[in-house]
Amino acid sequence: MRDATRIPRADIPRDESSPLAAAIATQDRQAVAMVEAAIAARRVRLAYQPVVLGAAPDRVGFWEGLTRVLDDTGRVIPAREFMAAVEVTEAGRQIDCLALEAGLSTLRQNPGLRIAINMSARSVGYPRWQRILKRELGARGTVAERLILEMSEASALIVPDLVTAFMGEMQAEGVAFSLDDFGAGFTSFRLLRDFGFDMVKIDGQFVRGVAGNPDNQALVRALVAVARQFDMVTVAEAVETAAEAAFLQTLGIGAMQGYLYGVPTVRPPWVEEPQRRRA
Repeated sequence: MRDATRIPRADIPRDESSPLAAAIATQDRQAVAMVEAAIAARRVRLAYQPVVLGAAPDRVGFWEGLTRVLDDTGRVIPAREFMAAVEVTEAGRQIDCLALEAGLSTLRQNPGLRIAINMSARSVGYPRWQRILKRELGARGTVAERLILEMSEASALIVPDLVTAFMGEMQAEGVAFSLDDFGAGFTSFRLLRDFGFDMVKIDGQFVRGVAGNPDNQALVRALVAVARQFDMVTVAEAVETAAEAAFLQTLGIGAMQGYLYGVPTVRPPWVEEPQRRRA
């Protein structure tokens, strides 16, 4: 669940004489500058959120590492505040590199964990990102089989031929792939047929309030059925209430993620607290 706000920039006039376009352009420049400064100072972190098993919500199936940067005051900035601005820039590729390094380091140090790391399809062709991934997978540990790479529908369609070849290569090594925001676009079925994702994450807009919303119930039921047809694990995003979870369980949902089970944190359970180390 790459928690970047989806901003319909294509609908915004490109002429910066438009007040709205000028405001967006200024905001984007500020966001890029903030991210570039954070990258230079290596103030990039992963905030981990649990993804629990649908049949046993007391058990964590894996964790998702969500990208965060720290500004110069130490304030934690979530991806939704900057990802749309940096996605097509060099900073976007560097962010993906640092996130991948952090996630792989966590996997290497914690053999019992499985982690999903967000990525842009643009990073598939980025040499540094590829080197980081292949260096770790070549170390002959169990990292590959515990790594999930997650990308959105929109991202996967940027370079579909490159993505499908990359996925086939990595799946042969044991790496799994997750399709984020399933159902949010108009290309889901084509992606399922052509790409071969291992799991799909049902977009949170359909999950919120699903217990009492017949339209969302019908949509989620259909999405689960389609994913099952393609033998893919289903993950429901943005689960916030027990009622939502109960309904999802009646559908046989594979896993659930949301504030009901835990907020993203840069201090996950496996991180030893400083005071414990001193004790």
